[in-house]
Amino acid sequence: MTARTPSRTGPGAWWVGFVCGMATFVDAAATTGIGIALVLFQARGPGAVGLTPAQIGLLTGVLTAGVAVGSLAGGRLADRFGRRRVFLVTMALIVLGAATPFLGVSVGVLLPGIALIGLGVGADLPAALATISEAATDRNRGKVLVFSNLLGGFGILAAVLVGISYGSTGPTGGHLLFALFGGVGLVVLLLRLTIPESAAWTAARAERERGAGTVRAQRARVRDLGAPQYRRPFATLLVYYTLASLAISVAGSFGTFVAVNVAGVPVDRYQSWTILAMPAAVLGALWFMAVADTRFRMPHYVVGAVAVVVSNLVPVVFGFSLATLVVSVVASTFAGAFCFETIMKVWTQESFPTLLRSTAQGTVYGVARFATAGLNVVTPTLLALDPRGVYLGVTALAAAGFLVGWLGFRNAPRTQFALEAQAEVPEALVGQPQVAR
Repeated sequence: MTARTPSRTGPGAWWVGFVCGMATFVDAAATTGIGIALVLFQARGPGAVGLTPAQIGLLTGVLTAGVAVGSLAGGRLADRFGRRRVFLVTMALIVLGAATPFLGVSVGVLLPGIALIGLGVGADLPAALATISEAATDRNRGKVLVFSNLLGGFGILAAVLVGISYGSTGPTGGHLLFALFGGVGLVVLLLRLTIPESAAWTAARAERERGAGTVRAQRARVRDLGAPQYRRPFATLLVYYTLASLAISVAGSFGTFVAVNVAGVPVDRYQSWTILAMPAAVLGALWFMAVADTRFRMPHYVVGAVAVVVSNLVPVVFGFSLATLVVSVVASTFAGAFCFETIMKVWTQESFPTLLRSTAQGTVYGVARFATAGLNVVTPTLLALDPRGVYLGVTALAAAGFLVGWLGFRNAPRTQFALEAQAEVPEALVGQPQVAR
């Protein structure tokens, strides 16, 4: 059954996907840019002014923990009080946090600013993704979500270009990175004023207030995530995405650190080569857009998962060098378009009803980010002791996570958007899986 979409007089799905998807641009630019900036703020020698490796690990962990807390809080707030209010406030937090490094680059000054950025990034995504999915239809929902995720690739590109151009300038380059995502965040905040509240959320909230018997009105409590029809997709997403995130976080958050401190490659030289990951990300996203709303989604997931696992092993087998790190990053970026962030977003949006959608998305993000925050705090130390061991460990975690994702979603034919199109909760369907392909 095809879900019926409420009539809308507001902006179209692709404009909503662009504006709300710019959250992904800002978030990716922030997380990538902070990873580069912290290395540029690093002390150049014993006794020199700047951050130590331990402080870089702490600040990276604070960023990730902030994303985790923000995801949990923002997702629930977006379901209770509306998507629009949440994503306006969260972008303001990111802009405010981006200003703090201009007051100083000590750990005491950077810590609260990075914490604010993490909170904003985490709380923003569940609200933005729900707004996008609810503005779309069954024919283009996957495509618009993939498109919004593609914007994150351009956020990474922007941060990498600044790293290439100003990586040799030390702290100046770090300040420019914060200015980049802070300035874009301010523009996005203004653009978001053009996006009204989600029509689906408004209708669901009204139905719940008058005690209607619709699916979206009756499924709104956090404990409903444990109901039979939601338990399997929720557990699958938690385990799959957490394990995969632990693996991806090492290359994503510490790629520049590994290049500088393990392979002995300067920041600007490493960034000038990893820019090759951008066309790989675009190609992968465009390819996935073509299959996201078809039966070919899962076969592409399987191939992409195998390719990511293999690419992570390249530095382990051939040693840590500029060439192996670049090959690993580019290959995993392309393959990850089919099996990581994007498909997780599609699965989550399709697997839960309107008044639980952001809560579920935020919880999945939050649990994964808490796990990666703990790993990020100790990752620099672990990489210094045994980089091959770290890469072997995260490769095993990725393989396990992708397997869980395949087991949980390989036979899931229906979406919550289809179920919500029915006027009343069908008793015969209670307890049956209603999740995506």
